[in-house]
Amino acid sequence: MSEQTVKRFADRVIDNVGTVIVGKRQQITYLMVALLCEGHVLIEDVPGTGKTMLARAAATSMGLAFKRIQCTPDLLPNDITGVSVFNPRTTDFEFRPGPVFVNVLLADEINRATPRTQAALLEAMQERQVTMDGVTRALPAPFLVLATRNPIEFEGTFPLPEAELDRFLMQLSLGYPGSEEEIRMLRRLRKQHPIETLAPVVEGRDLVSLRDVATDVHIDETLERYILRIIEATRTHPDLALGASPRGSLALYKTAQAFAALQERDYVVPDDIKALAPLTLAHRLMIKPESQLKGRTARSIVEEILASVPLDLKLHTA
Repeated sequence: MSEQTVKRFADRVIDNVGTVIVGKRQQITYLMVALLCEGHVLIEDVPGTGKTMLARAAATSMGLAFKRIQCTPDLLPNDITGVSVFNPRTTDFEFRPGPVFVNVLLADEINRATPRTQAALLEAMQERQVTMDGVTRALPAPFLVLATRNPIEFEGTFPLPEAELDRFLMQLSLGYPGSEEEIRMLRRLRKQHPIETLAPVVEGRDLVSLRDVATDVHIDETLERYILRIIEATRTHPDLALGASPRGSLALYKTAQAFAALQERDYVVPDDIKALAPLTLAHRLMIKPESQLKGRTARSIVEEILASVPLDLKLHTA
């Protein structure tokens, strides 16, 4: 397989999802980057912008099994991972898997679940397995968690702990459509929703082999150093109480490789890193309270760092 194979695969999915999510090709492309990296995605946006439809359309386009969890304060960990039920005929406990045993899991409004329930996803997201009653069960491959979060409603919600935020490869936002895009959306929804007639266009299990192509994309040593300087700048920034973790530097590294493959390149360029840094790093940063009062945001800080951190070409020219 080659970068051309990766691009053809991604373009078919992106075009198909684009029939449901109008005018958001860039965001759908970033979702494909996450899939190629076997990473999870947090979609933060106001209600009604298509967060749930994006997850459904992506799973359907690849023929992957899809399940949705509506997170609420009374949702229990076993409602996600599964439960052991006593069988009187065999006088033994039988495990009944929860919705986490799927290819694409949508955790809708994840911040409405209690911290205990949110913690049930930590092992699944990192190790891609679930341990219940001392038995560890592997999750299917590919496995992707798409979580949505409403940034404007706080009543009855629980903040996501840093350990959980760090497990999301990237954070996306769809935003409102443009005027022409919204007109096209209204016309498409005149009779029925396009998701009802959406069909698979690729074999989702091919993602496993396509990932090997992405990981073979070359990153020059100068760009590796560039990534590390960006990460180090987040750890020493005066407005940040917590910078990006090593998992954050790995996320930026891997997504840059996948993004380059989607451009039919077998090498990473600086613009790949600059495009993905805000998506892979901003949600991992903790802003100091006094800086929040001044209106500072994690994304603006990342963009400020990108503007100030130089790309050192000395190693390349030596």
